[in-house]
Amino acid sequence: MPVVEEIDLFLMANLSPRLTGLPFVVWISPRGNAHYGIRIKVSPGPRAKPEEMISVAIRPMVRVIEADMAAEDFELLSRWVDLNHDVLIRYWDGDLAYTEEVLASLRAIGEAPETNEEKLRD
Repeated sequence: MPVVEEIDLFLMANLSPRLTGLPFVVWISPRGNAHYGIRIKVSPGPRAKPEEMISVAIRPMVRVIEADMAAEDFELLSRWVDLNHDVLIRYWDGDLAYTEEVLASLRAIGEAPETNEEKLRD
């Protein structure tokens, strides 16, 4: 694996299905030194290899950049991104400095309009 790719993965926070309500893991990160627009990644589990990850741009619209994603999974991810768009953008832009702020602000699919703070305390 190229060193740049290893560093990129190191900077990413993985979000469990328990926090997102999705049937896969979502990986998010701040912009760092990226020379592209905001992206997230998804993988089947938390110990994914880079080649197992699906890269997804979320601006100006949600779209798969690398790999293939089942239509049903893409629909769920799109709904989750819409629900959390502002939080993801603020984290990418560096307006949320701590991952814990992001985790407390994210909402899961099918969840009441509250945040994940209670889940994080469990």
